[in-house]
Amino acid sequence: MHFLFAWRYFRAKKSTNVINIIAWICITAIVVGTAALILVLSVFNGFEGLVKSLYSSFYPDIRIGAKSGKVITLSHEQLQKLRQVKGIKSFSLVVEEKGILQIDENQSLVYLKGVDSNYENTTSVAKHIDDGQYDIGTATQPKLIVGAGIEGTLGIRAAHSLFPLTIHIPRRSGSEQIDPMRDIASDTIHTSAAFMIQQDFDNTYAITHLSFLKDAMQLNPDEFTAVEVAVNDPSKTDDIKNEIVKLFNHNYLVQNRYEQNQSLYSVMNMERWVFYAILCLILVVAAFNMVGALTMLVLEKQKDISILNALGADRNFILRIFLNEGFLLAIIGGTIGMLLALGMVMIQQQFHVIPLTGGSFLINYFPVELRLADFILVTVTVIVIAFIASFVPALKASRQEFSLRAE
Repeated sequence: MHFLFAWRYFRAKKSTNVINIIAWICITAIVVGTAALILVLSVFNGFEGLVKSLYSSFYPDIRIGAKSGKVITLSHEQLQKLRQVKGIKSFSLVVEEKGILQIDENQSLVYLKGVDSNYENTTSVAKHIDDGQYDIGTATQPKLIVGAGIEGTLGIRAAHSLFPLTIHIPRRSGSEQIDPMRDIASDTIHTSAAFMIQQDFDNTYAITHLSFLKDAMQLNPDEFTAVEVAVNDPSKTDDIKNEIVKLFNHNYLVQNRYEQNQSLYSVMNMERWVFYAILCLILVVAAFNMVGALTMLVLEKQKDISILNALGADRNFILRIFLNEGFLLAIIGGTIGMLLALGMVMIQQQFHVIPLTGGSFLINYFPVELRLADFILVTVTVIVIAFIASFVPALKASRQEFSLRAE
């Protein structure tokens, strides 16, 4: 009943045309604000999905590392128990250390990552080979897979280089001062391929055979930097992580993919909410227009309010009518805005009409992704703002003196 009165007041002709104009300005502002929120959140979803997919290509589902220090010790019994954990697809033993690659006058400081034969099935690095074939060689004849950025720094073509690189690797030493003759291992190594995933990895990492790097660092057979684990069902990652935690003592740090990149995800989430708050200002502007439109409507309908009161309507009934009038403006504007944003996102997904300029990105268009949670969030935001903006004029209408006397 309250909504029917609100609908009739919205459609009815007003004695002053400016009331209609202000009402439609309010609706337009809500349309713009709603569409902007959906579009911006969709773009953030697109970039978030892109970044997560790139990082998930390099980072494993679960990583077992040292809680303090760099090296962990894994016994044969621990590895056997790890193989028996349900839900684990595969795991790879890993050793990481900084090193220097050099060819002629060119050199690059890199993170060397020694991996075993399971690494190809544990991460998606092999699927991002840009030049050459995934090949880490053997312990006696290792090969190096470098990031595309390192390839450019050294001025080589990894898959076609005829000359080996000189590699310098620090050995584990208990002394505080490094003796270059004793604590630095130097060798030559051929490159087999280059990968291209994301700039952070492409400019930093080089992958080689696990045994070669362990021998160069003089690590014991049971010493590693980490164990990288891939799971069959990503939705059960936390359950599998908890099972792994039970197998290892407190000296081990077990992390899922989010915990490995917590700072990155936190920054992305913070940026998302900052932009959401900024764009809500458009809806606040619409709220000011709504206050003006409803205040003028209350003045317009003073006689109708008095008639309704004479027919038995109480103040609460009048309050609900004008609250519903505000909700009506919000529903019309919000619905149009969401449909407009939905159409624009679908067009972008299908035809990529808005490009990413610069030429240094993996894709050449703005990625967008629709999520139901965004529509729910924006709907709740519009309704809350509409309620706050409508309440003061509606309360004023319910508290005014009722009179049917002719002036």
